[in-house]
Amino acid sequence: MRSMLFVPGDSERKLDKGLGSGADALILDLEDSVSAANKPAARELSHDFVAKRRPGGPQLIVRVNDLTTGLTDDDLAAVMAARPDAIMLPKCSGYADLEHLSAKLRVHEADHGIEDGATQIIPIITETGAGVLAAATYRAHARLGALTWGAEDLSADIGASATRDETGAYTDLFSLARAVTLLAASAAQAAAIDTVFPNFRDEDGFRADCVAGIRDGFTGRMAIHPAQVPIINEVFTPSVEAVAHARAVIAAFAAAGNPGVVAIDGAMFDRPHLKRAERLIARAAAAGIA
Repeated sequence: MRSMLFVPGDSERKLDKGLGSGADALILDLEDSVSAANKPAARELSHDFVAKRRPGGPQLIVRVNDLTTGLTDDDLAAVMAARPDAIMLPKCSGYADLEHLSAKLRVHEADHGIEDGATQIIPIITETGAGVLAAATYRAHARLGALTWGAEDLSADIGASATRDETGAYTDLFSLARAVTLLAASAAQAAAIDTVFPNFRDEDGFRADCVAGIRDGFTGRMAIHPAQVPIINEVFTPSVEAVAHARAVIAAFAAAGNPGVVAIDGAMFDRPHLKRAERLIARAAAAGIA
């Protein structure tokens, strides 16, 4: 997935608008964007929206309330019968929380005749200080669809007044949270999804931030506004030139009998270059261009 658009679970208008955004996935939010009074209505509306999914439409992910709130079970009871593609778990404090949610999903899948393990989990792993420190606990899990991170909730948790400095760069603490997400995703053999960019009117800044994200290893990004989706899709879709180069690298290794190193146009390429080329082709295939 390149683009994942947040949509408040209690807004039928915004849910319908999300379908036309071009996003690879919609995140139906039952957490931060929904008031306590509106959560029951958001659960019902989100269930109905998922149940009426459109063939060929975006993946449908539900962000539930975190495990410490006492609301997660009510969220799952309301939406799981509709068979969402994934559950996003905010404020995930480590691999144990991932396992905890997985056990809950197994019960709901059995109750509703859903194949065991069919529902993926996408944890947000840096929204608390404890979550950042637990990043090293993540490992491969059959339900793990991707890992992502959050800066705004982390700033509230630790009392930071801003996530970026006067130049627009993340401060050291938030750079650390971003980095450990990439490392945790690598350790868990999962996709790394970059966090939201709150100033949706700053298209140039957002584009530059997306370019930095794909440079560093993120494969997609979350959006808070439909206007951000086309930029994400453009930046996170491999270019024709990049795909051609990756194919040339893969072909050169295959033609040489898969050695440790090959020469292409006077430059030496070793096994890490091959792995990087294979990952790029996989991303291109997921985007439908390879």
